Amino acid sequence: MTAVLGQFMEFHSVHGTNVRLDTSRTQATRVESFANGVCFSKDPLSPGEIFLVEIEEKELGWCGHLRIGLTAHDPRTLETVPEYSLPDLVDMGDSWVFAITRNHNKVIEDGEAEGGEQPNVGGEVENKPKTFFTDTHLYIENIGIPRDKLVGRSRPGRFSHILDDLYKTNALPPTARRSRIGVVFVPKGQGCADMHIIVNGEDMGASAKRIPTNKPLYAVVDVFAATKSVRIVQVEYGFASLQTLCRKTIQKHIIHRMALDWLELPELLKHYCKYE
Repeated sequence: MTAVLGQFMEFHSVHGTNVRLDTSRTQATRVESFANGVCFSKDPLSPGEIFLVEIEEKELGWCGHLRIGLTAHDPRTLETVPEYSLPDLVDMGDSWVFAITRNHNKVIEDGEAEGGEQPNVGGEVENKPKTFFTDTHLYIENIGIPRDKLVGRSRPGRFSHILDDLYKTNALPPTARRSRIGVVFVPKGQGCADMHIIVNGEDMGASAKRIPTNKPLYAVVDVFAATKSVRIVQVEYGFASLQTLCRKTIQKHIIHRMALDWLELPELLKHYCKYE
């Protein structure tokens, strides 16, 4: 597996005219209209390094949703930031952007079944049950992405455990609040890579293939139309801390996170296991 050293992710100071960044440059909000919401990562991505955002706020009355992808254009060299990532930025060349929709985000590869499942070869069982707490990484080719931050968490409340199960199984629309959407590129031979979109912990497949990697690749996030505000989710690579391992051990043995209230544990530990 290829090792990835995570960097602290921020949005670039160059962005669309309707975008406002918070002081940490990890939240991007479109303050008016439905366009001019194009943002970039502050730094180029490394192979296998995901740029992950969570939808924080929606705005009713617009058609269309978040758009995400990659560009080989250094934001500092742009005379003006395009009004739209699709088609404006893509038409400039060296940019690959995917429009997130309520449905049909999965890319169907050649040889896949109609439902998007790989055919069963050699009698092996391919459709293994999803185990969110026990599968620590999402694997794409030889790239492993820590899974614990890939899925959103609901606001604390009476039905939080039900909503969390929907997030884990990717049953909610990808365009819903708290959905987490990321972009990553995976090397494919000499000098090229495939772009993958990750939605709530699930790989949507290669949405762009054979992207040249001779130039640095920046993440593109277009806070478009019904998507009003997004926040970057920091993904930690490397060995899990003892604190994280203890949390996962506890989580693995409970029905849902609200059941932690029944355990004789310190309140701070309960809170950490519920909401982190």
